[in-house]
Amino acid sequence: MNVERRPDAALEEPRAVQWLLIGLAVLLLCGLVLLPLLVVLAEALGQGVAAYFAAVEEPDTRAAIRLTLLVAAIAVPVNALLGLATAWAVAKFEFPGKRLLLAFIDLPLAVSPVVAGFVLVLLFGAHGWFGAWLQAQGVQVLFATPGIVLATLFVTFPFVARELIPLMQAQGREEEEAAASLGAGGFAIFLRVTLPNIKWALLYGVLLCNARAMGEFGAVSVVSGHIRGLTNTLPLQVEILHGEFQFQAAFAVASLLALLALLTLVLKSWLEHRHGDALAPAARRH
Repeated sequence: MNVERRPDAALEEPRAVQWLLIGLAVLLLCGLVLLPLLVVLAEALGQGVAAYFAAVEEPDTRAAIRLTLLVAAIAVPVNALLGLATAWAVAKFEFPGKRLLLAFIDLPLAVSPVVAGFVLVLLFGAHGWFGAWLQAQGVQVLFATPGIVLATLFVTFPFVARELIPLMQAQGREEEEAAASLGAGGFAIFLRVTLPNIKWALLYGVLLCNARAMGEFGAVSVVSGHIRGLTNTLPLQVEILHGEFQFQAAFAVASLLALLALLTLVLKSWLEHRHGDALAPAARRH
């Protein structure tokens, strides 16, 4: 008697092996993600809720929160527009240098953020290529908000573009071409055809971009000058408080970043669960 076997039967592991792998994955997740998060929250609240809010409401910390939100509010929309334009060009058109453009998109992921910060110093520092001219015009880039925004723009640029490119390539150009054949203009095609097809992937990329923008340390540390109350973002404020042995305050500020990461993870998982088909090429890479 012939026994039919499912095509994937040969790939199945014994039940004991499956549970062992699942247990190891859960253990790794708890050790590398949940345990540090719980430690941060426990240390932040170790001296009571009053001490926690006192640390968060300290003037320098409040200034760091405002600067972090300001930088993210500038960098994320700009990178959303740049990423959208880049993804459109790469996915919809063929042109010389396309492979080189794709390589440049990945450059911020390959280069250390500290190196990116030093490049900005080379360009806009007092002895840099444009530093003297900018100073003559009364424009300060380094040790000020513009330098922090530029550093954040560089390190967060790939996130939106890299989420949109595979999805737009998979969708092809047929729908846009059909709309154009019916007389629709370029802007109308984008609003009514392209954007509805990519809106969830765009939101997915913006979410990751925002999380990285608020948590960036290396490039921002180089260009900020660490001026308390002026150029310190939340990650830099954590470093300063820890260096001054204000451990409870440092953990309290760090808990804000940890909660941001947790919120990002929840929203990311929700998007993948509710709109997995709409962002499948991007979600599969994560």
